[in-house]
Amino acid sequence: MNMATSFLNFEDYAKTLIEEFKLPGASIGIAKGGELVYEKNIGFRDPAGELPITIDTVFGIGSITKSMTCVAIMQLQEAGKLSVHDSVVTYLPEFRIRGSEWTEKMTIHHLMTHSTGLPPLPTLFNATQRSMMEDKESLENEDYKEIATLKPIDTYEELLDFIAELEIELLGEPGVEFSYSNDSYALLGAIIERVSGQLYEVYMRENILEPIGMINSVFLPQELDQLQEVAPLYTPRKTKDGTEVVYSPNWWESPVMRAAGFLKSTVRDMLRYIEIFRLHGSMENTQILSADSVAEMIKPHMQVDRDRFYGYGLAVTPNYHGVTMIEHGGGIKGVAAQIFFTPEHSLTGVVLTNLDGGPSKQLMIGALNSLQGRHMDALPGTYYDYPLEKECISDYFGRYESGEGEKVEIRMEGESLVLVCGEDSYPLRSVAEDSFIFIRGRLNVAIRFIRNASQTVHRLSYGSRQLAKMSLHS
Repeated sequence: MNMATSFLNFEDYAKTLIEEFKLPGASIGIAKGGELVYEKNIGFRDPAGELPITIDTVFGIGSITKSMTCVAIMQLQEAGKLSVHDSVVTYLPEFRIRGSEWTEKMTIHHLMTHSTGLPPLPTLFNATQRSMMEDKESLENEDYKEIATLKPIDTYEELLDFIAELEIELLGEPGVEFSYSNDSYALLGAIIERVSGQLYEVYMRENILEPIGMINSVFLPQELDQLQEVAPLYTPRKTKDGTEVVYSPNWWESPVMRAAGFLKSTVRDMLRYIEIFRLHGSMENTQILSADSVAEMIKPHMQVDRDRFYGYGLAVTPNYHGVTMIEHGGGIKGVAAQIFFTPEHSLTGVVLTNLDGGPSKQLMIGALNSLQGRHMDALPGTYYDYPLEKECISDYFGRYESGEGEKVEIRMEGESLVLVCGEDSYPLRSVAEDSFIFIRGRLNVAIRFIRNASQTVHRLSYGSRQLAKMSLHS
């Protein structure tokens, strides 16, 4: 591959994305065989615009942290301190789902693969409440008032009590239904603490970050003061004239959710981290994991949608333009991040940005497309139109919600079946029975309607999460 030419093409594409998303900053690094072959840094790491971003600039990585949590679990399994097939209640006896007969069947494996049957829960807001209350500059007034009423969750014991009091309708028996769950990873953090006898962030630093040489990676916001290069945070805000990007320097923080997505890191550090998977667990003279544990982490354990599966803290696409794609994204306030690894090409890469909703995945796809001679916007997989029976269309109508606050509506607009999210409306294209795609931010988004035993649509799989149908609408 002619990398010089490829990356020139990519940079034109990246410039278009940056303007389209009003992206303040980004850091991109791609390595082949462990050697850095491309880096691109965009924007500045201070609001005044004087200090440039480098591959040593710290950004949030959001849910990419989940893969590291799974590395820790696999390390503890190798040490004989747990098994991924152990019941969750073995280590968290307080863990209860009100009225559920399946609680004791939920295993660590189910937590790692988002397959416990837990729907999205509202705990993330309570767990981050204290830090969200400092976000006056980026929260709407009504949002701020609502957040102020939430009871903070500061400890794992409070988290377990909170979950035990919720009215939860499980999605099914453990191991059957996939629904992305931050709560599952919070519980993994609790298990790591109880099994290791260390605070989660201390275990992670001593057993993963330091052995790998991730010298600019930290969990706590106060630790950022010790680092020289930190990217400021920005968030989009709707206005009457469209969307503006607002400087919002406060990091969201949660002691009980750190295992789900709160590491801060750099492109250089994250490229070192991905070497664990490229090198089957070995890092120079350090064995972070066994080859067998790495193989389990990148195995497609649970199906997410038609082409994509979930391993342990990592997403797996077995046929990504003819190769295997191992990847994960991360997003929270001021963060949109992406990592990837294609074993057949020995390519690894990291995209870090400082805007939630930023085009980190689009930048990843564009870079790979450019390198491999495809059209810059080419998406993996081909979808064919599937005939939609007119008498079935009304089955989908309604409002769908999740405990994490996601709200969408399915309705007709003119002759089109659409998904409405906030003020945005997306025409749906039928691609299989009860399955559709739509395009948002240059990406295909897959959705699937789920029927109950009486063949009534009662849930919607959207954004890798299952949303409950709340009302009918015609």
